[in-house]
Amino acid sequence: MPGPPMFHLYSSSTHSRISYSQWFMAWASLWKTLVILCLLLSSTSLSPTRGQAKIPLETVKLWADTFGRDLYDTVTKYSGSLLLQKKYKDVEPSLRIQEVDGLELVRKFSEDMETMLRRKVEAVKNLVEAAEEADLNHEFNKSLVFDYYNSVLINERDANGNYVELGAEFVLESNAHFSNLMVNTSLSNVQLPTNVYNKDPDILNGVYMSEALNPVFVENFQRDPTLTWQYFGSSTGFFRIYPGIKWTPDENGVIAFDCRNRGWYIQAATSPKDIVILIDTSGSMKGLRMTIAKHTISTILDTLGENDFVNIIAYNDYIHYIEPCFKGILVQADRDNREHFKQLVDELMVKGVGVVDQALREAFQILNQFQEARQGSLCNQAIMLITDGAVEDYEPVFEKYNWPDRKVRVFTYLIGREVTFADRMKWIACNNKGYYTQISTLADAQENVMEYLHVLSRPMVINHDHDITWTEAYMDSKLFTSQAQSLMLLTTVAMPVFSKKNETRSHGILLGVVGSDVALRELMKLAPRYKYREGKKLKPKPNYNSVDLSEVEWEDRAEILRTAMIKGETGSLSMDVKVPLDKGKRVLFLTNDYFFTDISDTPFSLGVVLSQGHGEYILLGNTSVEEGLHDLLHPDLTLANDWIYCITDIDPDHRKLSQLEAMLRFLTGEDPDLECDEELVREVLFDAVVTAPMEAYWTALALNISEESERVADVAFLGTRAGLLRSTLFVGSEKVSDKKFLTAEDEASVFTMDHFPLWYRQAAEQPAGSFVFNLRLAEGPESLGEPVVVTASTAVAVTVDKKTAIAAAVGIQMRLEFLQRMFWAATQQCGAVGEPCPRSCQDSDLDCFVIDNNGFILISERSQEIGRFLGEVDGALMTQLLSTGVFSQVTMYDYQAMCKPPNQHHSAARPLASPISALLTAIRWLANELLLFLLEWSTWGSQHADTGAEAKAVFHHSHKHKKQDTLQPCDTEYPVFVHQRAIQEANGILECGACQKIFVIQQIPNSNLLLLVTDPTCDCSIFPLVLQEATEVKLNPAHNASVKCDRMRSQKLRRRPDSCHAFHPEENAQDCGGTSDTSASLPLLLLLLGTWALLTQLLR
Repeated sequence: MPGPPMFHLYSSSTHSRISYSQWFMAWASLWKTLVILCLLLSSTSLSPTRGQAKIPLETVKLWADTFGRDLYDTVTKYSGSLLLQKKYKDVEPSLRIQEVDGLELVRKFSEDMETMLRRKVEAVKNLVEAAEEADLNHEFNKSLVFDYYNSVLINERDANGNYVELGAEFVLESNAHFSNLMVNTSLSNVQLPTNVYNKDPDILNGVYMSEALNPVFVENFQRDPTLTWQYFGSSTGFFRIYPGIKWTPDENGVIAFDCRNRGWYIQAATSPKDIVILIDTSGSMKGLRMTIAKHTISTILDTLGENDFVNIIAYNDYIHYIEPCFKGILVQADRDNREHFKQLVDELMVKGVGVVDQALREAFQILNQFQEARQGSLCNQAIMLITDGAVEDYEPVFEKYNWPDRKVRVFTYLIGREVTFADRMKWIACNNKGYYTQISTLADAQENVMEYLHVLSRPMVINHDHDITWTEAYMDSKLFTSQAQSLMLLTTVAMPVFSKKNETRSHGILLGVVGSDVALRELMKLAPRYKYREGKKLKPKPNYNSVDLSEVEWEDRAEILRTAMIKGETGSLSMDVKVPLDKGKRVLFLTNDYFFTDISDTPFSLGVVLSQGHGEYILLGNTSVEEGLHDLLHPDLTLANDWIYCITDIDPDHRKLSQLEAMLRFLTGEDPDLECDEELVREVLFDAVVTAPMEAYWTALALNISEESERVADVAFLGTRAGLLRSTLFVGSEKVSDKKFLTAEDEASVFTMDHFPLWYRQAAEQPAGSFVFNLRLAEGPESLGEPVVVTASTAVAVTVDKKTAIAAAVGIQMRLEFLQRMFWAATQQCGAVGEPCPRSCQDSDLDCFVIDNNGFILISERSQEIGRFLGEVDGALMTQLLSTGVFSQVTMYDYQAMCKPPNQHHSAARPLASPISALLTAIRWLANELLLFLLEWSTWGSQHADTGAEAKAVFHHSHKHKKQDTLQPCDTEYPVFVHQRAIQEANGILECGACQKIFVIQQIPNSNLLLLVTDPTCDCSIFPLVLQEATEVKLNPAHNASVKCDRMRSQKLRRRPDSCHAFHPEENAQDCGGTSDTSASLPLLLLLLGTWALLTQLLR
């Protein structure tokens, strides 16, 4: 229920007074709130007998009982629930109910996952050995000519029908193991970002050398068919991927994917690092220089990962943190913070004189404080100095803070073409174990920034420490943005590849990183779904690469579970939780037991959830294989195809088998090589035998339904805890109203790897013998989302030795029209048969609703109200039901939500404040488009034919964060309304100004439904509607800013990488850069870039 309105009075430099109209609106709102409160108080104090004359309580109870009885008789008849209950009762003496040992279960799952992940590590090690051996045997050839399969150009032809250069024929076939993408499992191919020249000598030599990985890719996949993508990311920028795939540029014709910016590459190439970026914002940095500097910072931020910590300080006459909230600290370089920094960098303005020594002192102090406090990365520390020159005396700063140990590396980036300060900038870098580069154009930034990664990787390379890196679990669809592939939760195992040549040892040359993706879906296959409850679901979000446990199991306020799992502990705890269902419209109240342990030789921990009560019990029965096989062959029987009854993804001959086909081969001995979960197979056989009579029952029922008889149900179904599903149609398939029900298209209605069906989960939490009814909305272009069917289901429970387990759930899907006719007929009853009815629900002065236990309308005289929440239709009634305790409001939280920023316009069309604003917007757009055109034109005919494409890629890259999705991560809360089962009937009167609104509510027996009868003649629109919608969690702006700041600053406990490679005594610190090779650029290109930067500043 919405809370009372909050009022905030404030003044600012532009709004110092509150207008009379604002005061008037505030008082009007307050007056309305007081009126509603008074009416609520008066309505609860009135005697309910004033309404009984118009709506007799006995009559409403009779209607509810009659409808409940008729409904129960119908659903039990068509579902066969009583027969199924009897069949399980008959075999009860032979049943055992086993209590699941949660700790033993989680240990078993952990061991299986450890074995699987070890195979992935072995595959990656094979790639490392092959790559390093190939490099050792390869001599660099500057004039090498070599054609390779370029993933963008393969199968492309020119106007004459000939294959383009680097685009020979490359056979691609659809492969189910790789999400049905078109791939080549015999060969890898090579992808390059648009800003990397595909015939550069470094690229050609690296690609030629890495051809040696092709047979290793294939052998790895043959040895472990569960492997997915394997790849080698080169330090020069190319990306070799197996299996080979066609890569398509984005809508701008740009390939923005650069493997060196990926989390797996960054984490494997370097140890964790603390970075302070110093950006010169003095007047000399105006125009193009500041544009290049901003792009350089953005590029540096792209090289940071979850294990790194960062801050950015701007300096001119004084220093200031670009995010004041982060003053004096380092923050984790997670996705949110990096994107936040990019937006702030984009807003930087230039003025004054640059005084670098103050900025350096501040940076050293932050790094020293964090090191002493054992915070941050606890490994590498570095300062990035981005400026067009340094003039003052900065040597005393290094003497005080960094010499002689030089524990903080300093990397310098000279912006612009001026070389006056080049020697000073290089001196700073070389005397602090850093690296110096000069960045003259936007196109220079990417490669020059990458140099710092090579420097940080030197100690690890010289030591030849092949650390195994596992990334955090992350959502990723970036690999194939052009393919129709949904977000997938992944982790990546990666290892660095080094040059083993003796002559390069002191230089510590990193060749690249090899890796392989592991879909967490594959790991979950090792944890049989039938043994535990499903947890809360992770929601993929744009611009969001990971989800913290505290955002999912948000009831763990003290973070006891999170802390224990991060520390790799083994143990258990219990929590009362609220689990959202049906897209957040409903909620289950459960007490869950959490069991957890670590997965050896990985940074991961595993947790398993068991719900107390029936969720911790498994039903075990005995049956012969022969009997079970006979019943498994029934055509109405299917199995949960996402579950692993038998392992079918190892042997290629098994991959085309369904789980049911594999199980049949296993049981008949037809395929002795198949491995199956024997306990689960026994459960399926037992369930198949016990539920077999249902097929004959449903078939006989269907045969007795004549063409002329009233259409009641479309389909009957049942499901067992072992994932067995039976169903039968009572009508022809062409007449089924809800064709997606019980198919893979409707995930909520079937057993999946993530959850049991909605109808099963709800029935399991209902009282024994009671049916749960759910309205289903039709889907499709012609349906307009109108409700057409109702699903009814009930659980079949078995009790042995005072332990109760859910054996199955059974139900039907019936036509809404039939339910309505049954209801209207029931409300014609008034006592003795034939006795005239003084009142009926079809009277004009009575309104009758059938609502479910979450307040959603199943039956109403007005079809447009069906399926809607009662509070949206009649706020007065819902308010009264809440105030009298018939319903309660449960507040749910979503810490994985996405919201529009506060200043976001609801309309897609931004309002134009004035013709001048419109003109400036148009000029800004024209300037951008003109620059892009001339960038390509001006670079035509230069040294490399791809230079124009490089310029185009850099231009789009420098603007990409301005075009990102307008949604941003936020916290939301939303109400869910739940009927209190203890209150089976209630009545009352609402005072609505000049009239009174009477209501009576009555529980409908054996169901989750309620009958609500009210008087429609009284207008109670003075009461606000009660809405079930999510709102962002925020208080007043100042407090919200403080909360946001605290959250961004906070550093949650996290597991750190096991190793750190910060320095090595053999490191060649004099390899610290020099005058960079600037891109071949025409004077016109410089003029255009400068003009564009100036226009951008003027038109902002």
